[in-house]
Amino acid sequence: LDIVGLMCIPPYNSDPNPFFQELYDLNKNLNLKELSMGMSSDYLEAIKNSATYVRIGSNIFGKRT
Repeated sequence: LDIVGLMCIPPYNSDPNPFFQELYDLNKNLNLKELSMGMSSDYLEAIKNSATYVRIGSNIFGKRT
């Protein structure tokens, strides 16, 4: 496998920033390029923590039923 980055989804109803910061640090230590973190509810925090990919599907398509 050619691993190019890491991904995380923090627990719902908690501050995502500590999780994003920890993943950013790990990604940097491993010298990987990509960092996928953040969803519709926390993508702005993910971008502030250097995410290179965010998942905003429910902001585009609406909530799942």
